[in-house]
Amino acid sequence: MSEIAVAGRELRKVYASSGGDPVVALDRVTFEIGRGEMVALVGPSGCGKSTLLNLIGCIDLPTSGELELGGNVTHALDDDALTKLRREHVGTVFQFFNLLPALTVAENVALPLELRRAPRSQIAPRVERVLEIVGIAHKRRAFPSELSGGEQQRAAIARAIVHEPTVVLADEPTGNLDSKTGANVLELLRGLRAAGQTIVMATHSREAAAICDRTIGMQDGRILCAC
Repeated sequence: MSEIAVAGRELRKVYASSGGDPVVALDRVTFEIGRGEMVALVGPSGCGKSTLLNLIGCIDLPTSGELELGGNVTHALDDDALTKLRREHVGTVFQFFNLLPALTVAENVALPLELRRAPRSQIAPRVERVLEIVGIAHKRRAFPSELSGGEQQRAAIARAIVHEPTVVLADEPTGNLDSKTGANVLELLRGLRAAGQTIVMATHSREAAAICDRTIGMQDGRILCAC
C-alpha cells in the first residue's frame, strides 16, 4: 500500500446508556487507508460508519485502541493539539452542506484558512483556485440560498479541500441530491481522488461505493470485509 494517510488499530468506542448496558458503537476495528485512496464505508444504519468518521475527523476519541492521522495518535493529544490536528488534516463534506447562510460562497470556503490564521495574501488566491476546481467560481459572491443543491455541495467540497487536508471525509454527500446532481458530485470527488486527495465516504449509495477504490463493509460496529 502507499503511504498511510489514516489508520485504526483495535478501535473500540463505547457509549454510556441511560437505560441499560453500554452501547458498543465500534468493536475492535482495524484498518489502513493510503494517501490518494478513495474508500467507501458501507453498511446499515447504526453499523458504526458515522462513529468511525467522527474518530477519523478528531471530533471524538476512541474508548480504547489507536487512531493515527497525519502521524499523530489522537488520544495522546490534549484538546488544543487535537483541534489543531483537525483543522490542518481534516476536511468534511456533509449531506446537508452546512454552509453558513450569512456568508457568501467565497467567505464560506475561506473559513478553514481563516481558522488557521493563514496570511491574508494567501486566502483569496486559494479560494479562487478551489472554486475553479469545483466549477462554481462564477458563484463566488452568491449566498447559499441563491445556489442549487448541487452548487451548495460543490461549495461544501471546496471548503473541505481549500486547506489541503490529509483526508476528506464525506458523510452521505449525495444523500440530499437528485440522481443526476449526485452523479455530478461523485464525478467531482473522483476527480479529486485522481489528483491525489484521500477521501473516506460513508454512504448507502451503491453508485457512490462503485466509484471508490475500495469498500469497507461494516455491521454491528465491526468490519465485515475490506475489498
